[in-house]
Amino acid sequence: MSTSHTTTSHKKIRTWIEARDGHPARVKASGDDGILRIDFGTPEENLEDIEWDEFFKIFDENDLAFLYQDKTQDGGTSRFSKFVSRH
Repeated sequence: MSTSHTTTSHKKIRTWIEARDGHPARVKASGDDGILRIDFGTPEENLEDIEWDEFFKIFDENDLAFLYQDKTQDGGTSRFSKFVSRH
């Protein structure tokens, strides 16, 4: 059975993402507020890389939390995550 966790800790989020070779990004057409994404590997055409400071500014301004899974059901490293409301 796989378990998911939720956090707002910037350090925990960054560590989880970087451990999976991910980097912060946002959807290009979403403007300065941005729709956050995590880009793993080759950048997608509709995403633009952003710095961690910008990523967490958008994250906090939109009252988001990070829902994530450490391991898959078979024990492998999971990349499952999504941004959810803190409320």
